[in-house]
Amino acid sequence: MPLYSTKFPHQLHQTRTFIAARIKWVCDPYLDTAVSKEKDLKQVISFKNQIISSPSTSLPLSSLSLLKPYLNLPTTALNFFHKYPTVFCQFQPSPSLPFHIKLTHQAMSLHKEEQLIFKSQPLRDDTIKRLAKLLMLSGAKRLPLHIIDRFKYDLGLPHDYIIALLSDYPEYFHVCEDKDCLTDKDLFFLELVSWRDELAVSEMEKRVSHGDLSNVKRGQRIGFPLNFPNGFDLQKKVRDWVFEWQGLPYISPYENAFHLNPSGDQAEKWTVAVLHEMLWLLVSKKTEKENVLQLGDYLGFGDKFKKALVHHPGIFYVSNKIRTQTVVLREAYRKDFLVHKHPLMGMRFRYIHLMNKGKKKRRKSVGGIVRSRLRRQVSSSKKIIERKAKYKSREEEEEKSNGSSESEFEDVSSSDSDLEDAYRDGTMKMKM
Repeated sequence: MPLYSTKFPHQLHQTRTFIAARIKWVCDPYLDTAVSKEKDLKQVISFKNQIISSPSTSLPLSSLSLLKPYLNLPTTALNFFHKYPTVFCQFQPSPSLPFHIKLTHQAMSLHKEEQLIFKSQPLRDDTIKRLAKLLMLSGAKRLPLHIIDRFKYDLGLPHDYIIALLSDYPEYFHVCEDKDCLTDKDLFFLELVSWRDELAVSEMEKRVSHGDLSNVKRGQRIGFPLNFPNGFDLQKKVRDWVFEWQGLPYISPYENAFHLNPSGDQAEKWTVAVLHEMLWLLVSKKTEKENVLQLGDYLGFGDKFKKALVHHPGIFYVSNKIRTQTVVLREAYRKDFLVHKHPLMGMRFRYIHLMNKGKKKRRKSVGGIVRSRLRRQVSSSKKIIERKAKYKSREEEEEKSNGSSESEFEDVSSSDSDLEDAYRDGTMKMKM
């Protein structure tokens, strides 16, 4: 039973709304770094999964190039593969076939280790429970598969999760086809077979029961942890509102509270509880803002998620890094590091390390080419100067021997071929 659904019934329908004040967005360099560290990681893993899914563990470059718009690539697929030479390599199976892309030995080795993590029974059970909890946030206990696919990476689901994972848990899930209430189209949904009371406990409620929240005992009102970046300053009236809002009853995100006044502060606290729980279910405690908003539509919140992100910058942070907007749960991070690291996140950081090795190697390669060209230019200049000096010395000797100041030679050209011709002609004249 959720803690606060009926403890304060006289306050559930209060209508005091968020005060009219502008909350300024302030950059958080630590959380921006946490987001930036994973630049191109999702795209690299998506390409890797596509390549591995092929029986030959390689795919034509032309077919992979078709994924560019879906993966939000800033460049062509070929340039992307060249950017990470320690992950991808290009080859031609035969002269009659187009160029293919495959994984390097290092990337293949990481993939095999990653698969061992995916096959770990404790991790599989944890993933199933988190996915079930996400479905339980929906009153209908189901979500369209295209929404699940948007969260597949953030939930830590396998690439082929329906076959590789869900098929082994028929007591939890089944896939059904029905009409979508938003688009009025027939869609496939992932549905929870039955409600599970043992999972209907939020992260915030767990902390209270375990005594992890300071100054909060079971039966008291729960306030969300707040963390503001340096330079952030709330107006006094906003601070007062946040203080009073934190003291409102906490309603479990697994309870249906749409009966509340939608413009009231209590409804907003429940909205924040749902958003907070959703982010906590993700392995990196963050996801693209567009994912959050689309999920909010299917959960019935409309634009309330968007308002919650604006009203509560101490709970959520929206980063503008890596060509998108990313919603981050602040309390999950200490500076730019995750407080509780999921095993898959440890694996992903190893991919990042491999990607960065490729970028360093590429920078060294480019630097080596530049340095090589400079050395060749310097060497060529030295040879020209030496030949000019040698030519001048011979010219002076010739003038002395003939007693004439008139030179028998033309000016030396700056090119090596002209210089050699002039020297050869001069030598012949000297022999005559």
